Amino acid sequence: MRIDCPNCGTRDRREFYYQGAAVALERPAPDAGAEVWDAYLHLRENPAGRTRDLWQHDGGCGVWLVVTRDTATHEIFEVTRASDVAEGAR
Repeated sequence: MRIDCPNCGTRDRREFYYQGAAVALERPAPDAGAEVWDAYLHLRENPAGRTRDLWQHDGGCGVWLVVTRDTATHEIFEVTRASDVAEGAR
C-alpha cells in the first residue's frame, strides 16, 4: 500500500505509523465500572471495507494524516492532514 503524504509525496506504508480509527472516543467517567473502562481501552471495531484512519508519517516529515481507505482492497480514497480535519470541525 502506498500513501500520498501532502508534504513528501507518495511513500510506502512502512514509513507510516497506524494509530487506529479517526473517530473521537467518549472517555468514560472516572468512577465508571471496570467493564466500561475495559471496553474503552481495548475494544475497537474491525470493519472490512471503507474506514477513516489516523496515521503518522513517522519515517518522514512527521505529519499526522487522516486516511480514508478500504481495508479489504487497500484502495486509498483520500489523504488529509489531521490538522485540516480538526480545523474544519470547529
